Amino acid sequence: MQNAIRNNWSIEEIYEIYNAPLLELVFKAATIHKKFNDTAEVQVCTLLSIKTGGCTEDCAYCPQAARYNTGVNVHALMKKEEVLSYAQKAKDAGSTRFCMGAAWREVRDNKDFDRVIEMVKGVNEMGMEVCCTLGMLTETQAQKLADAGLYAYNHNLDTSSEYYSEIITTRTYNDRLQTLDNVRKTGVSVCCGGIIGLGETHEDRIKMLHTLSTMPEHPESVPINALVAIAGTPLEHNQRVDVWDMIRMIAAARILMPKSMVRLSAGRTSMSIAEQALCFMAGANSIFAGDKLLTTPNPSFEEDDAMFQLLGLKPRVAFKEEKELVEEMIN
Repeated sequence: MQNAIRNNWSIEEIYEIYNAPLLELVFKAATIHKKFNDTAEVQVCTLLSIKTGGCTEDCAYCPQAARYNTGVNVHALMKKEEVLSYAQKAKDAGSTRFCMGAAWREVRDNKDFDRVIEMVKGVNEMGMEVCCTLGMLTETQAQKLADAGLYAYNHNLDTSSEYYSEIITTRTYNDRLQTLDNVRKTGVSVCCGGIIGLGETHEDRIKMLHTLSTMPEHPESVPINALVAIAGTPLEHNQRVDVWDMIRMIAAARILMPKSMVRLSAGRTSMSIAEQALCFMAGANSIFAGDKLLTTPNPSFEEDDAMFQLLGLKPRVAFKEEKELVEEMIN
C-alpha cells in the first residue's frame, strides 16, 4: 500500500497500474482515496464562460475556435455585475469554487484583463475559491491574478506530448508547461488534467498521467474530461468514450496523485447515477455543477443535489485546507 506522495513514478509503474484488472484497480484507488481524503466530500465547482467564441486557436475539440462553424455565437467579455450575479447563484446552489473561462489564446495586458482582475476580487470577496482559465499567461500576469485573490488557475495538458500536435498546432506542449510553471511560482494552486476520446491511444493516456504525476508538485485539481463531440469540429464523429475508460483514468489518477482533487468533468450528462457513483468510488471527489460547462451541456444543480442525497455525499467547504491549517495553529 502506498504511504507517501510520490513524484517519481516511472512509465512502467503507471502502465502496470492503468492496466490492472478493473475491479482490483478501483478497490486500490478507493482504499488510497479513503486514506488521504474524506470520501463523502465532493468539491462542487461552477464554470462560467465570461468571454465566448472567436478564439484564434485550432483545438480540434473546441466549439469556440473561430475557424470552425459550430453555431457558437461570439460574446464579448461579460460585465463584472453579471459575473458576480452568476457567482452568487452558484454559491446559493452549493458551489464553493467559481471558475471563469475566457476564449483567449493568451492573456493580454489590456482593459479586458483589468476587468477580469476586478471580477476575481469580487468573487474572492464572496468567500468562494475563485479560478480562471484564460489561456497562456506570463509570471507577471499570474502574479496580478494572485494579488487579486485568485485561488486556482486551470490550464489542461489535454493529452500526451506525443499526440498533442494532432489536436492543437497553434501552440506547443511546452507553452502549456511554461504557463503552469508561471502559475506555480506565484503560489496559485494548479488545476490541470486532460481529455480522453480525442483519438489517442491508451499509451497516450498513460504518458499524460506520467507528466501530471511527476510534476515537482502534483496539480491540486486534476480534471478528467470525456470528449463531448461537437458538430462542426474536426472531432465531431469521434465515438463516445466508454464509461469504463473514465473509471480507469480516475482510479489511476487517484493512485498516482492521492491528495489531488480528481474532477469528474465533461461527459457527465451521458452518465447514469450508477456510473457516476463508480467514478466517486474510484476516487473522483470534484465535479462541475450547473447547466453548462462553458458551451457544452452539464447536469443541473437539482440533479446533482438529488444524486448527492442518494449517495450520501456532501459539498466540500471553500478554503478547507487553509481553514484546517489555521485550526491546527490555534490548537
